Parts: sequence; structure tokens; C-alpha cells
Amino acid sequence: MSLGLRQRGFGYLGLLFFVAITAAALAALGQSWSTAAQRERERELEFRGGEIARAIASYIRASPAQPGQNPRSLDDLLIDRRGVKTLHHLRRAYADPFTGKPDWVLVSEPGQSQGFTAVHSRSERELLRSLSPEGLPLKTARDWLFDAKGQTLQATQRPSPEPQPTPP
Repeated sequence: MSLGLRQRGFGYLGLLFFVAITAAALAALGQSWSTAAQRERERELEFRGGEIARAIASYIRASPAQPGQNPRSLDDLLIDRRGVKTLHHLRRAYADPFTGKPDWVLVSEPGQSQGFTAVHSRSERELLRSLSPEGLPLKTARDWLFDAKGQTLQATQRPSPEPQPTPP
């Protein structure tokens, strides 16, 4: 056999190694991009949820009735016509960064039949961060409750709108 025939497979083998290394690099880049996008959604969730919580607190403070009246919907935060002057506590109806829609879950305090004082996401997507800014453990986006009192609560600490029946 001549020398040229024995060396022909090395070019093909080199090309296979190049394709394998390129595929591994692209997979790592895709994973990095996915993680960066997830972190950005979490930052947006924190910002938007905080803005809504601040708007709820502003709505309650601006209430002409004593004690403060809670908003009944997100639209109440956008345009507040309860007083002489129309107020805008929230610039716009922020979309939930995980669902892409302004479909926040509105949470009432125990014993309150009207209005809400907190919001949280509908998404069951797991978070990369494991703690809220207050140090409370978080697992999913739904666990992150944004309260008008300026605190972030864990899902187990959420006020439930209705008392839970006790099993017999």
C-alpha cells in the first residue's frame, strides 16, 4: 500500500472531532444563554411585582375613606377616580415575565372580602435564586408574594382568602 492511501482517513477523523467540539461549545453557549434569560425574567419579576406592591400601598394611602380601601382589580391601580383628582398609582398593567400576560394572582388579607393587598405570579416555573431579598426560601415563581406592606412573603406565609375547613 502506498503512503497516500493509509493517510486518507485522518482528514475525516479531524473533521469529526471539529464537529464534536463545535457541538459541545454550542450546547454550553445555549445553556449559558438560557440561564441568563431566566435570571433576567427573575429580575423583571422582582421589579414588576415590587412596582405593583408599591402601587397597592399608594392606593390604600390615597383612600378618602378611613381606614384605607384596598383595590379590587389591577385597573383600580391604573386609574383611581375615587377623589377629586384622578390618580395613576401604576404606569401600566405590567405583564408577568413568566406568563407574558398581566394575569397576576390577587391575594386578599384574611377576613377581607373586598380588595387585595398582594400579588404573585401564576407560573410554576422553578427559580434559579433560592432566597427572596428578605432571605425567605423560594422554589417557584408562584412562591414569590409581593405584599403592599413592603415585604416579600413565602408561599407558606401567605394569607389565605378563605379559612380552610378542618377534616372530621
